[in-house]
Amino acid sequence: MSTKVAVVTGSNKGIGLSIVRALCKQYEGDVYLTARDTGRGEEAVTSLTSEGLKPMFHQLDINDLNSITTAAAFFKDKYGGVDVLVNNAGIAFKVADTAPFAVQAEVTLKTNFFATRDMLTHFLPIVKAGGRVVNVSSFVGSRTLNQCSPAHQQRFRSEDITEEELVGMMEQFVDEAKKGEHKKGGWPDTAYGMSKTGLTTLSMIHARQLSKERPNDGILLNACCPGWVRTDMAGPKAPKSPDEGAITPVYLALLPPGATEPHGKFVSDKEVQPW
Repeated sequence: MSTKVAVVTGSNKGIGLSIVRALCKQYEGDVYLTARDTGRGEEAVTSLTSEGLKPMFHQLDINDLNSITTAAAFFKDKYGGVDVLVNNAGIAFKVADTAPFAVQAEVTLKTNFFATRDMLTHFLPIVKAGGRVVNVSSFVGSRTLNQCSPAHQQRFRSEDITEEELVGMMEQFVDEAKKGEHKKGGWPDTAYGMSKTGLTTLSMIHARQLSKERPNDGILLNACCPGWVRTDMAGPKAPKSPDEGAITPVYLALLPPGATEPHGKFVSDKEVQPW
């Protein structure tokens, strides 16, 4: 029986670190903490080791395609693929940040949508039968969806939207944001929200593809909201601790063998949410 393996992106701090901590306690297999910066990643592994846990480390920068393909090859070679993938890496500009909206739109979508999509492009084919894929999205994405034009809302919610169409919509948002014309184009004024609307929609598209292309593999793929969590990203006033924020992502990562749902859903506080 080959060893099972769980991989968590962007996990040297915040919610990602808490997800690794919980998986180390609950998951029967190797758990990989990954980080863009090797030094910070190894420090995080050391801190968890001092708690009596046994995480492993692999360098992974989701904004670097070479780093993604190298990591995918490593897990394929060592484990025959991946059993659990948690796409947690993401960024957000602070409310007080003075960077122009055009810059915020481009930078935020580059990581939260396009780089996460690159991860899925290279890792989904190596997710093993019975695998679990969790994309850490946000309730801000569903709030943002309701602020889009009716035509955009209809496409984001449609059962027949393709990955190519979604990518086109995300590119259109960034292009129009750069010209200062995004509101005229039916897009709201939130780069972070749009990136998460895109990620949740992408999750639903990928789940439908898995059901069609690998119907007997029992892979469950979902997007989730960890809640408003006290992290560097969300600030000190948030009500949840990082360990509390990890609860829903970990619940989805550990859905029991043979489970058939949730799949292709947006989940918060362990409950499927409307989209």
